[in-house]
Amino acid sequence: MEYGYSILMGIFTAALLLYAGLMAWTKEYRLVPFRARASVKPKNVRAYMTGLAKVVALVAAAPALSALCGLWSMIAAPIVLIVGMIVFLWIGTRIMKGVE
Repeated sequence: MEYGYSILMGIFTAALLLYAGLMAWTKEYRLVPFRARASVKPKNVRAYMTGLAKVVALVAAAPALSALCGLWSMIAAPIVLIVGMIVFLWIGTRIMKGVE
């Protein structure tokens, strides 16, 4: 299991991208977990779901980069994951600010 971390992060990335694709394709608001639905009441549900799908797909890049980094260095892989999540979530908040 030399590449166990990279395989796990690759599976996690694939799951996030599948979820983002499903949200973008169906634009169904019920795909958002109930706890999050209770606190967010968007005016335009279709635009909100498209923006949220973009953010989820963007955030999926962090474990993907971490998986690639894990192939070379297991010390740097968690660092790449944490820094990538912080940067991509910050960019995601900028994307969602324009969506109502």
